Order: sequence, then C-alpha cells, then structure tokens
Amino acid sequence: MNLPSEPYNYSNITLPNHFQVNPVQVANNTPSTNPVTDLGSTLGRVLFYDKNLSANNTIACGSCHLQSKSFTDPAQFSNGFEGGKTGRHSMSLANALFYENGKFFWDERAATLEDQVLMPIQDQIEMGMTLENLVPKLQALDYYKVLFRQTYGDTTVTTERISKSLAQFIRSMVSYQSKYDEALNGQNGPTNPGTNLTGLTAEENLGRQVFSDPARGGCAGCHSTDLFIGREALNNGLDATTTDKGLAGVTGLATDEGKFKVPSLRNVALTAPYMHDGRFATLEQVIEHYNSGVKAHPALDNRLKAPGTNQPKRLNLTAAEKTAVVAFLNTLTDNTFINDEKFADPFK
Repeated sequence: MNLPSEPYNYSNITLPNHFQVNPVQVANNTPSTNPVTDLGSTLGRVLFYDKNLSANNTIACGSCHLQSKSFTDPAQFSNGFEGGKTGRHSMSLANALFYENGKFFWDERAATLEDQVLMPIQDQIEMGMTLENLVPKLQALDYYKVLFRQTYGDTTVTTERISKSLAQFIRSMVSYQSKYDEALNGQNGPTNPGTNLTGLTAEENLGRQVFSDPARGGCAGCHSTDLFIGREALNNGLDATTTDKGLAGVTGLATDEGKFKVPSLRNVALTAPYMHDGRFATLEQVIEHYNSGVKAHPALDNRLKAPGTNQPKRLNLTAAEKTAVVAFLNTLTDNTFINDEKFADPFK
C-alpha cells in the first residue's frame, strides 16, 4: 500500500481569501463531532479505495468517483458490484464540504455526509454489503489494525469509525488551485463579477460576466460565491412533467418534484455527462438548456421564469456569449487537485 511514513496534510490547508468569506464559511457542513484530521483522512482514503467494502471485492467508492474526473464517473450510470447500473449519475465529490444544508445525494436523502458514506456500501446494486458483515471483514485485515489504532487508539472496527473516516477524507477534497483561483489571488482586494481579472483572457472575462449578470446568464443565482455552490435542491426545468421525483421522493411534497441538489461547478469541465441523469454530454448542451430549453415544470425555480410569468425564461445569448461561458467554466479546472497524491488510490 502506498502510504507515506508521515500522513499527508488534510486538516490544515491554507485556503485563499475568497474561501474565507462568510457566505462560504457558513456553507461548511463539518460537524463539531467529526473534524477533518490527517490520520482520519488517511484511514478514509484507504477505505474509499478498498474493494473489500463490496460484497464480492470488485467495487470501491473510488470505482465510481474517479480522481481524474473530479471524483465523478465519466459513464452516464455507474456499474455496481454485479454489473447492475445505478439509477442516477455519480455526483462529483470535489468541495462537498461546502453545501449549506449539509444533505447528500441528488435527492438529498442523506441528512449528513456521515450518513451518506455508508449507504452505497449497503445498496444492493452498488456494493451489496451489510454493515454486520462489513465490520468483521475489515477487522480481519491486518492493515486496518494498524490504521484504526493510529486513528482511534485501538484496533476496533466500528461502523461509526468507518463513517467518520470516509467523511473526513471526502471533506478534505477541497479544490482551490484553478486558473480562476490564481486570477483572484492576483487581485488587490475583493472584486465584483463585472471586473476583468488580469489572469483571464478577454473571452474568459466575458464568460464570467455573462455567468454572473442576472440580466444575461444569471447562473450565479443558483451557483453562488467564488466556489459556485448551491444551498438547496432546485428544479431547473429539465422536463415539463416529472420523470424522476428527486427531492419529492424523500419529502412526499409535490412542490419538491424534480428538485435535485445543486453541485459545485468547480472542475465542471471534467465531470461530464451532466445533470442527475447524465442527459447532457457537453457543457455546450448544458448552456443551451438554460438558454433556450428550460421546461415549464410546475415546480420550476422562480429564477428560471420570465419576470411576472410562470413561463421559462429565454436568455437569448449570442453564440459568442455561450462560447465565452464555456471558456470561463474551463478556468475552474484544478489540475493540481486531480493529480494530488494524497487523494489517489493507495492500493496502486
């Protein structure tokens, strides 16, 4: 196993100033009972990539969340332990730390990340294990005796410790070294979206302006702050009638039909296909959806409606503006993050 003699730094990262502002900090969903630690994240890293967590030793969490793809799956639907397909597209885990209501999965059925990490393990399509069988299985592996003792003081494997360690590793996956971050870091003081950043091209700056301006793209209305994060599940008009209940499948409320968690757009150029069902293969298709394809679903978010109506807004962006938005979104790719050894498969 490829682990360093001293653990990597997961817990004390120096983040840029635009990560320190209040709207970002309040979105941090780390509970006081499970802060990120270097040893806990190291254990979580091993668990994340260990195929022993599946019933037939063929699937790990990392099988459907690839580091090179910002911890998502390039396939529309992921393969489970017996070859079955997941019902929804794999969501990127980058910057999962920053989501204000702290809920996970597209339909937000997991109240916390600590709850979420145990659910795919037990899913009968994804990994097919029971927690009752998982604990003794891991307890019998010598490397977990070492890792659990280092992290928790003794060799005892418990579901709570598995959950906490996996959650720590995922929360440590913070992406903050993209071209966009470098451009922000080069500014003297705060900037507004209408300001050209000297580190971006004219086209990328245009894309940023279209993205942020409510009268043009308005994308920042749902993907807010310089982390481009959401706050709650929303209906973005993919269908006029419900094809997947989304949040409503959890709450039972008709007003929640077709609402899905809003992911961060960090590394979005790497995370195709897009949406909960992976229906869009390219960013160009995603932008065209918001430009001209939003459907009038009864639960459609008001920000996607034409003012004073219940009809979808049409942005009427020019070809140059649409291309510029794609160029801007490409500046959110963090090559350091997707190549960082501390997030890589330690079994390689």
